[in-house]
Amino acid sequence: MKRPEPIDEEIELKNNVYIESDTDPAGVITYANDYFAEISGYTPEELVGQPHSIVRHPDMPRILFKILWDHLKKGENFVAAIKNLAKDGRYYWVFTDFETLRDDEGKITGYKAARKKISHHVTEVLDPLYKKLTQIEKEGGMEASEKYLKEFLAEHGEDITVENLLENIHRLY
Repeated sequence: MKRPEPIDEEIELKNNVYIESDTDPAGVITYANDYFAEISGYTPEELVGQPHSIVRHPDMPRILFKILWDHLKKGENFVAAIKNLAKDGRYYWVFTDFETLRDDEGKITGYKAARKKISHHVTEVLDPLYKKLTQIEKEGGMEASEKYLKEFLAEHGEDITVENLLENIHRLY
């Protein structure tokens, strides 16, 4: 499926309505709720069977997805703020809670994600940081991006990590 060209127009999400999806262990979508289809512009049938990266916005730094996948593969849940790309090129920001799904023997069978609207205050802080990390990745690779992110977090408090960045946004700015 051809990726859309991004346009600078945000889709406003509804309050208290969740975008939900499930994936297999490789990140291929196995379930997409109707609100996910509505917001992304894809039908549920177009989403199921596709890698979840079908909605990844090019402003999203790869280092954040590396960190996300490192945690999920260890069976750890993860929370992140993500800028997604709709089928028509518009974007939408979501606060996403990822949950690891397991079978009766404890083997990872997939992941569940519930996304909700995120405040503009948070996106105003994260958007420039994400764009900076993406630019660094283009010039110096993911290792350079990870180094910058660690330095950024260290400058803003030794107890702030990628994992609790969102919880500490108010302390950063």
